[in-house]
Amino acid sequence: MKKLTILLVICVLNISYTNAQVNANRKKLSATRVKSSPKIDGNLNDAVWQNIPVAKDFMEFRPDNGKNELADYKTEVKLIYDDNAIYIAAKMLDPNPQKIPAEFTNRDNFGNSDFFFAMINPIDDGQNPVMFIVNASGVQIDAKVSNGNNEDYNWSAVWDSDIKITDYGWNVEMKIPYRALRFANNEVQSWGMNFHREVRNLNKRYTWNYIDNSVGRWTQYDGLIEGFRNISPPTRLNLYPYASGTVITEEGNTETDWSVGMDIKYGLTENFTLDATLIPDFSQVGFDNVQLNLGPFEQQFTEQRQFFTEGTELFSKGGLFYSRRIGGSPTDQFNVGGNLQNDDDFVAGKKVNEKVIDNPGKVQMLNAIKISGRTKDGLGIGFFNAITEKTEATIERTEQTQIGTEVITTKSQRKAVTEPFTNYNIMVLDKQFNQNSAITLINTNVTRDGRFRDANATGLLWHVEDKSSTYNIDGSFRMTDISDDPANATTGYSFDTSIGKQSGAWRWEIGYNFENKDFNPNDLGILFSNNEQTVYGFTGYRQLKPVGIFNNFGVNWWYNINFQHESGIYTGTNTGLSFWSETRNRFNFGGNLNVRTTTKDYFEPRQGSTSGVFFERPTRVNFNHWGNTDFRKKFALNYFFYHTFFDVIEKDAYGFGLTPQYRFNNRFSMSYSFEYNQVDNDLGYVDQLDNGDIIFGDRNRSTYENSLSGKYSFNTNASLSLAFRHNWSKVPYQDQLLKLDTTNGQLLPSTHTGNYDRNFNSWNLDLNYVWQFAPGSQLIAFYRNSINPNSDFAPADIDFSDNINRLFDENMMHTFSLRLVYFIDYNNIKKIF
Repeated sequence: MKKLTILLVICVLNISYTNAQVNANRKKLSATRVKSSPKIDGNLNDAVWQNIPVAKDFMEFRPDNGKNELADYKTEVKLIYDDNAIYIAAKMLDPNPQKIPAEFTNRDNFGNSDFFFAMINPIDDGQNPVMFIVNASGVQIDAKVSNGNNEDYNWSAVWDSDIKITDYGWNVEMKIPYRALRFANNEVQSWGMNFHREVRNLNKRYTWNYIDNSVGRWTQYDGLIEGFRNISPPTRLNLYPYASGTVITEEGNTETDWSVGMDIKYGLTENFTLDATLIPDFSQVGFDNVQLNLGPFEQQFTEQRQFFTEGTELFSKGGLFYSRRIGGSPTDQFNVGGNLQNDDDFVAGKKVNEKVIDNPGKVQMLNAIKISGRTKDGLGIGFFNAITEKTEATIERTEQTQIGTEVITTKSQRKAVTEPFTNYNIMVLDKQFNQNSAITLINTNVTRDGRFRDANATGLLWHVEDKSSTYNIDGSFRMTDISDDPANATTGYSFDTSIGKQSGAWRWEIGYNFENKDFNPNDLGILFSNNEQTVYGFTGYRQLKPVGIFNNFGVNWWYNINFQHESGIYTGTNTGLSFWSETRNRFNFGGNLNVRTTTKDYFEPRQGSTSGVFFERPTRVNFNHWGNTDFRKKFALNYFFYHTFFDVIEKDAYGFGLTPQYRFNNRFSMSYSFEYNQVDNDLGYVDQLDNGDIIFGDRNRSTYENSLSGKYSFNTNASLSLAFRHNWSKVPYQDQLLKLDTTNGQLLPSTHTGNYDRNFNSWNLDLNYVWQFAPGSQLIAFYRNSINPNSDFAPADIDFSDNINRLFDENMMHTFSLRLVYFIDYNNIKKIF
């Protein structure tokens, strides 16, 4: 293993860097140094903006790729710099200035607004720029792009901007401090840069340097800003101290808590940054969209903690990092009950009963750091480490001793460790080259104290394109080692590779992958199933320029031919045809026709993929359609519907969803969503009996989901937002339960009886006020109302009204939190002293 790792490191480090050819005719502009900085107010009348070279003659990016900008909508951009920052001014013509869409939004949200942005890439590698965006209401949006296509809007910098609506259109001024950028300490340097302008009323995007949307990635088409001289990277040390207080009320009991801590961002070198969170506080993260899970796999949730969403693109490669593992459920959360001692009768005059009286559902994270960056030669290096504290369940022991006719009862408590002190670690090397390709080596490690298992995973990943970005080879080789004892490790493997054509109107891919029976990255990653192998591929056609009523459209056909890996048994085929489009009137719609043949499911019986036990699922044909209307209008609608047909006559599945939204004005908007799903005569696992029988049930499953969201912006720095969701599922079972025939995957009548009906509710309402009272500094007031019953508290044959009445009889939790974060720039402190 060590020799393999060393060899892979050598391969990654020795790949040469050459320029791709997709951007041969790039535009160039000279940067102008100034002695005095402009006032950032959206007025372009400062003397420093006079007689400056102009970036002009923008080209249409979409929908009609390659056309010149319209005469009435011309854009001119100027760029200057001094010792502290670069400054960008954009003058944008519009014949109807008072009709420019300018919706106020929360930071990092576009809304229905025109916008302008600068995409800046100081190392000019064609893959890793940062974007600074200002919309027509003055809201800031920024993002970090990685690998040419992954836009991370969780990345945030502190910079200055302002806008001005004029009688000829609108202006933008930006000040981007050097602390917000990563660049070399060279005497003379040139940066890759492109400027984009969105004109919502025309549904057009213009760019300074032309982007061919049929070849390569948009980040490969930067222009070049030349002649930055004698600028030095500042000390990049930013501190974000915070203080928060929380009050939780439930069942008449009130608990209070408070905490202080700090996030730190420190530039270790010109290109590498240390991020650390000390005593983290995640009390204000949004709620998870929990739903009833009757399947064999866990539910996956999105990450909402900013430390794990910002700047983690290196660590997410290869699917080996699922950040919700850190601070998630304890490893032994569901096994602690199996360690209890419970006696029904007196034995030798003694009877013992134990019960769990406290079992924390989450593990407390103590601290975390990440170091990441990329050298000027394209080598990305990442290091991540997090530590969680020991988590214990409290067990109450009741001991009864019989002496004659007298019974003496004593009670005591003991602790059971459900998650020990644990260290999570990731190391990444990612070599990019040709502005379109990369080879990555990643290793993750979980080390737990005591008897709990340790885990290690390593992956070698590759994505290699030719210089014209027409063809690519993509794939990975991954391996995992899991052990309670280092001398007795279980090693698993996974392999995937494909070759494809990615540019032009016609595209295709063909590939093969497998995971063997022991491949398991789930200590720090996430994988739902292993012991599988698949031959897969797709072919598709896309029209990226307007034709007839369409701005664009595309058709794809895909297939998966599936086998079990260990035995080689054919398990089934999936194939589908999909269509997507956008009309000139901004109506987006599409649909899918998917077919699944009769399938051997080795996971639904819960016996393990190597047991040979499977459940035979019937042939399925699914049709679905989706659409959304023009979001530039005050009223817009999202919708979908589907119907699934099975070759079993009694079985049926269908559903639909509607999401109307209304924008009352540029400050206030609301959106409501309703979704309904129904599966009749669904067959699924319910239990395994002591005699080994695997019991299935025939059930009807109904799911209703109502959600509401809204926001009101007082100005660009203060807003109030609402998020509400109620998810209800009811699952009544037929009286006749079934037994799985483990020889052929069929179901037989069973004499076993039992009530397995389910009624599930999840209710959350969040109200959030955010005020940015200074650059990078925020005051956040947060309120949550939640009802999450721990059991299926109601029968499954009730209607919606009855369910709501029963739900409100349950315990309701009220949470109020106040959090203050203050931004401190070391350079400002240094100037003071």
